[in-house]
Amino acid sequence: MLRLDAVGRRFGALWAVRDVSFSVRPAEIVGIIGPNGAGKSTLFNLIAGAISPSIGDIRFLDHAITKAKPYQVARLGVARTFQIPKPFKQLTVRENVMLSALRRHRTPRRADCIAAQTMELIGIRQLADASAASLTVGQLKKLEVARALATEPSLLLLDEVMAGLTPPEIKEMMAAIASLPERGITVLWVEHVMMAIMAVAHRLVVMHQGRVIAQGPPAEIAQDPAVIGAYLGEKYVHAARP
Repeated sequence: MLRLDAVGRRFGALWAVRDVSFSVRPAEIVGIIGPNGAGKSTLFNLIAGAISPSIGDIRFLDHAITKAKPYQVARLGVARTFQIPKPFKQLTVRENVMLSALRRHRTPRRADCIAAQTMELIGIRQLADASAASLTVGQLKKLEVARALATEPSLLLLDEVMAGLTPPEIKEMMAAIASLPERGITVLWVEHVMMAIMAVAHRLVVMHQGRVIAQGPPAEIAQDPAVIGAYLGEKYVHAARP
């Protein structure tokens, strides 16, 4: 579904992302992990069309999107969330989600139906009539995911959606993300909450200093010496052991 070949992005003399290659298959949940400054958010911006690669190629569903604009990437079926949600605060939760649904559906009735289904999935149906300005940080994160899902993407880019959520909310979000492949949605997910991404992702891509240093199933990645040294640390390995 998604393929990156030797992708790099330079800002002046600094390579934020360099020689990154990996692919994502349909119905996969692929996690991207790594320390702050590893290039994860830059990578998302490259895939979503917010910036263009300095080198390399990106393809989505056999379409070259290396130089595509964000609206062109979105039309192909890619949706993303942002670390800092920015909803329309003057609108209700329902109205925010409906606006996203209207990208594909031209009638308010159908958009409202899609919004209701999406809010139910993410666990914010009870907040439908609340003002977006009144939401907590965790609720805003949920709304951000709901807005992206309401566009009915085939590929969803999730950027640290667990930050700010309570432990029960994290479990709810984990269940929602795990269910997405059954709904025809492939997921590429950047996350720092290791408990969540290790349990839900099918495969992990590990970045460090702009490069991919490992790829594989979570259990394999958790034992990789390079990943332990660069990111997870021995404390995580010992805590993860039964």
